[in-house]
Amino acid sequence: MTSQPHSRPLRIVVGATTYPPHVNGAAIFGHRLATGLSARGHDVHVICHSDDRTEHLEVEDGVTVHRVPSYGSPFHPSIRGIMPWQARQADRLLAEIQPDVVHVQSHFFICRGLINSARQRNLPLVATNHFMPENIFGYIKVPQFLQDAAGRLLWHNLIKHYGKAQLVTAPTPRAVQLLQDNGFTDAAFPVSCGIDVERYRQPAERYRAENPDPDTRTVLFVGRLDEEKHIDDLLRAMSLLRTEVPTRLEIVGNGSRRATFEQLAAELGIADRVQFHGYLDEEELLEAYARADLFCMPSIAELQSLATMEAMSAGTPVVLANAMALPHLVQPGQNGWLYPPRDVHALARAIEDVLVDRATIDRMGKASEHLVSRHDIDEILGRFETIYHHVIDPEGAVELDEIRTELAS
Repeated sequence: MTSQPHSRPLRIVVGATTYPPHVNGAAIFGHRLATGLSARGHDVHVICHSDDRTEHLEVEDGVTVHRVPSYGSPFHPSIRGIMPWQARQADRLLAEIQPDVVHVQSHFFICRGLINSARQRNLPLVATNHFMPENIFGYIKVPQFLQDAAGRLLWHNLIKHYGKAQLVTAPTPRAVQLLQDNGFTDAAFPVSCGIDVERYRQPAERYRAENPDPDTRTVLFVGRLDEEKHIDDLLRAMSLLRTEVPTRLEIVGNGSRRATFEQLAAELGIADRVQFHGYLDEEELLEAYARADLFCMPSIAELQSLATMEAMSAGTPVVLANAMALPHLVQPGQNGWLYPPRDVHALARAIEDVLVDRATIDRMGKASEHLVSRHDIDEILGRFETIYHHVIDPEGAVELDEIRTELAS
């Protein structure tokens, strides 16, 4: 979609159950969306959960952030909730802010209050889906025999609430199809989460100019160390590598399975070739992407994968599980490979195929950088501006069919 200039700045509420300092895909997207829209001249307010039981009002990166009191959970530090009656705080805040449009990133907790309040107040409402039941099951241990039934109930709940929005987005065509497969029949469009390509490209170029052909090849994973990410598959594949070039694995992130994965690396005899970094600050993360010769994502539950796009922006080849939306980020043989999920032997072969020589790494890395350019954050922000103006004035210059046609192109 071509970004269209609009005549006036908007007052926008972004609703999020998770927002920085939380580190996850939905939180990062919410922050990029809010700060990017603010930089384009809009008055942006984020309504999200506080990290304690008190309310906070802050201005961060040009965005007014309203943090509502919330309660911790036993499942994960970033999973915080509010009592059902506390969702009424959303109505009070919308009455104070008087936004032109509300854009929620979830259907839980404070976002549910925003959905219901926006509908009652007849405010234009956009909803973006980052949810899959598999992500919930990674935190809340639902027995395998109950997961199908629990998944259906969770999807029913999402569709019930997202059906109240004028327009719904998801990060990829596969993510939109997943909504439709689970009963969503209203307007839904693929709009990427977007990426600041230059932020990752420049440090990588500097590092590679100074280190043209390091003795050791580096494989990188960035993400939560939880069950659905299947980092155990990556560790097992590393133990199967037969390449003559010394190869190591860097793992960035934390999660419930970190100790288990560290133990597995020791049992496989590769602990000396695997580095668990935990969380890294922004500059350290940029350095990790710059060092990487290959990025691997073995997860089976990705609606897009911001970490993969960050690695591609740094000019890095990728090897990804052929699952959910990950195939959207690979042209096999050009910027990397797909492999059958959970097939560690196929994963090991794919890693070796990329790391075979520096020419292959460089060729595939350049292809990654080219492919990810269509996800540039400025283009994505323009798409959301167009969507906002449509839901504010459905009879105006931007018609629904035009949005559908341009997003499909």
